Amino acid sequence: QVQLVESGGGLVQAGGSLRLSCAASGRTVSSVAMGWFRQAPGKEREFVTTISRSGVSTYYANSVKGRFTISRDNAKNTVYLQMNSLKPEDTAVYYCAASLGPVATRQDEYSYWGQGTQVTVSS
Repeated sequence: QVQLVESGGGLVQAGGSLRLSCAASGRTVSSVAMGWFRQAPGKEREFVTTISRSGVSTYYANSVKGRFTISRDNAKNTVYLQMNSLKPEDTAVYYCAASLGPVATRQDEYSYWGQGTQVTVSS
């Protein structure tokens, strides 16, 4: 079992930055692939980014590439999502997730999910 708790969401103006955190327990973040997904009102949940189990590879949705960065701190057993140059269309509930595979970009590859944290970007 893996428990995930997100934090760091909030209200920010367009062009601003936020850093989300995902604290894991039950397994180390270096033993799983970790991802971030988001769900905007009235829309399906979508992939944002992932970091492979090895920590070597990262993948991003085209909509966030160059603005968002995923990273992890093995000592703190935490994964981060640094979000810069935020846009109103980034408004969503952001979820972190863990996959037992080496790398994962599809939702169905993830077995464990956090409860989500709200990010609201005002124009």
